[in-house]
Amino acid sequence: MEYIADLLMIPVQVIIVFYTLYYFVLALFGLIKKEDKTMAPPRHTFAVVICAHNEELVVGALIDNLYDLNYPRHMYDIYVVADNCTDRTAEVCESCGAFVKVRVNAEDVGKGYAMDWMFERLLQQEKQYDAFVVFDADNLVHPEFLREMNNHLCKGEKVIQGYMDSKNPTDSWIAGTFSIAFWLINHMWHRAKYNIGLSTALGGTGMCIATDVVRRYGWGCDCLTEDMEFSMKILLEGVRTCWAHDAIIYDEKVVSFWPSWRQRKRWAQGQCDCGERFIPKLFTKGIRTGNIRMLDGIITLSQPFFMMMSTIYAFLSYINTSFYPFYTNILNQLVPMEIWTFLFIAQYAIPVIVLLQIKVPLKSWLYLIVYPLFMYSWIPVNFLGFRDRHDMKWSHTIHTRAVSYGNTKLLRKENKK
Repeated sequence: MEYIADLLMIPVQVIIVFYTLYYFVLALFGLIKKEDKTMAPPRHTFAVVICAHNEELVVGALIDNLYDLNYPRHMYDIYVVADNCTDRTAEVCESCGAFVKVRVNAEDVGKGYAMDWMFERLLQQEKQYDAFVVFDADNLVHPEFLREMNNHLCKGEKVIQGYMDSKNPTDSWIAGTFSIAFWLINHMWHRAKYNIGLSTALGGTGMCIATDVVRRYGWGCDCLTEDMEFSMKILLEGVRTCWAHDAIIYDEKVVSFWPSWRQRKRWAQGQCDCGERFIPKLFTKGIRTGNIRMLDGIITLSQPFFMMMSTIYAFLSYINTSFYPFYTNILNQLVPMEIWTFLFIAQYAIPVIVLLQIKVPLKSWLYLIVYPLFMYSWIPVNFLGFRDRHDMKWSHTIHTRAVSYGNTKLLRKENKK
């Protein structure tokens, strides 16, 4: 019996060791900020696209903010897709001076469909742009955002994700822990991958995509995580998703637990769906071509699967240790106990270093105490997301935090020039 169990459990333990060491080494590279003193002059034109579904309370502040960006005004235009709106979103956007396109489709519901519809119309119109920049209606944008994206485009980068900061990090413990999660991902995942030449993934907002990429490959992404789907779609074509650490957007985090649960479940559904569809393709093409970025993309997609596997393993390990030993524990043979102890301490030390780097509000340090509780809540979310991975019903997150950019404190002090 033990031999049979070992056939399954020993590979699982090897996978756990690999992922643990991978996350640790990656996080270390995320602590490094590569200084880039050169700033290219404005060269590229942008179509700023805002996806809005019943966002009359917040979208006006974003449009006003976008008109004040430190970039030549004639080199970017603001477009809003008012998607299946039943409020005054379209009227508010028109009154603010944006170009508004109204989309009504009760069958194809979701941001992915809205973006596909909008991109198709922008590619067909007479006036063309070098790149599309996409925001959610609840965002606020740093004045240097387009200059930073222009800089990355001038380097030859085609698909770029900006730094996702928080607009309301102290509104509640949910918004606070959500903000911490995004800050850590920005540094320990996105910046780390960019620093070592890997491909990261789009985050749905604050993203810049060269027009020729959309024209060549199309959008065509309509799952619940259309950003992840597009990232993997172009990764299969050899296009890397890059990271712009100083192109900052401020996103509204949900303030209550159940709305955050629904939002995260939607993300888990979409990522499990993408994983199911893209992991075999990335593995096959990555092995055939020797493309390390494609193989690394498998790790990006497999995060919910790894969390579920680790949870099941922890339960079985408890039984194996406390009641009935039915498999061989080789974790300490693969990695000495001293290193496990070091890794355990590092998983708490590295986040503290990141938060010190970006000088977060004092209240965020209190939220760090309950941050593990928020992270453990991802376990049932991932299991439910996997169960419902083929359910494409879109759930809208309501935004109400109408704040002007001038009334928002810049949290990212480390990069202020």
